Amino acid sequence: MTRSAAYVPDFNVQEEPRIAVLDITSEKCPMTFVRTRLALDGLPPGGLLAVRLKGEEPLKNISRSARALGHTILSDVPQPDGSVVLTLRKKQETPAS
Repeated sequence: MTRSAAYVPDFNVQEEPRIAVLDITSEKCPMTFVRTRLALDGLPPGGLLAVRLKGEEPLKNISRSARALGHTILSDVPQPDGSVVLTLRKKQETPAS
């Protein structure tokens, strides 16, 4: 995972975000990935999702599961409060044969 400059949404801004935002800092596994999966399912192919989470276990599990489903991890950016913002790109649709 890349710890470089990345778009990190402001969770306090009430305007229309450029990417979908999901805050699961209060969730426990396995609900962390269940909520992430539901959010990804609601996005169009190529859509972006910023997931704010806390803890190594959710970071590891969500990253692994998202990759296994074909999504891309764009960045994981640690925040001052100890959370991490994981930015995902939903996989593109595969053309029907």
